[in-house]
This record gives sequence, C-alpha cells and structure tokens, in this order.
Amino acid sequence: MKKVLILDDEAIRQKTTRIAYQIVEDNYDENELVIIGIKPNGYEYAQHLKKEIDNIDGLKVTLVGLEMDKALPQECVIKFDAGKKTLDNKTVIIVDDVANTGKTLYYALKPVMEFSPKKVQAVVLVDRQHKLFPVSPDFVGLSLSTTLQEQIVVEFDAKGAGAAYLT
Repeated sequence: MKKVLILDDEAIRQKTTRIAYQIVEDNYDENELVIIGIKPNGYEYAQHLKKEIDNIDGLKVTLVGLEMDKALPQECVIKFDAGKKTLDNKTVIIVDDVANTGKTLYYALKPVMEFSPKKVQAVVLVDRQHKLFPVSPDFVGLSLSTTLQEQIVVEFDAKGAGAAYLT
C-alpha cells in the first residue's frame, strides 16, 4: 500500500500551535479547559495540544483520555485522574487525530453530555469532510477532500514526532 506524506512533524507542530492560539483566543474568559483525547491517537495529539496551550497562557488545562471501541463506539468511557471526576460547568475540548464521518466525535459526546459542561468544542488534526453524522470540528489543522477508499493515518513515534499519511 502506497503511503503519501501529507503532514510532516514540522507541519503538525505549526498546525498545533495555530490551533492552540485559536483555542486560547476563543476561550479567553475561561479559567480552565478540560481536554479529552480520544485514545489512542487523539490522546497523543491532545498531549501535544496541551503542551502548546501551556506555553501560550497561564490557563489551567486538564487532560483526560476517552477510551472507545471503534466497532462499538457507543461503549466509550472518560478516564479521569483520581479526584477529578466532573465536567460540570467546564469548557470541554474533545480531540481526535482524524475526522472521517463524524461518528467518533458524535459518540464521544455521549459521556461528556452525562455532565453539564459550560461549552463543548472539537479539534481534529485532519478533517476528511465525509460527514454522515451532525458533528463538525471547531478547530481543524488540515481539511482534505479524499475518496471514500482512501485513508488518513496519523503516526506518532516514541519521542512524540508525528506524521500524517494518505493511504
């Protein structure tokens, strides 16, 4: 299978920095953000995004993971750290690496909406624009129209360097 590089590590860093600034600007009046990364790659990308936001502003950012079985997406669970178990009255940002049909983001909202968040936003590194579900990301690194047969794969190595490929 042929892999075509669409984002190298430097491009991902630049897009992450831009998104981080957009998030800070859009949430300038907030005291805290809760970033929920959809595991595995969305969580990995959320870590990079959190680091960028931490570098911009003194805004408190809490990072949590969301575990989801892509075959049974309605079975997803937010993995809170000890003691931090609420999203009530918080600004929540759901992060994933790639948005295809919107299905993952749609189901990721389910456990979030069991609380009463103040605001919910979504971030993806790459948006393929094949929406079948009524959810679109608020912040996007790269919008890319692809065929339904093509796939976007985002990979992060052990040192955190990333790349996105069209396959």
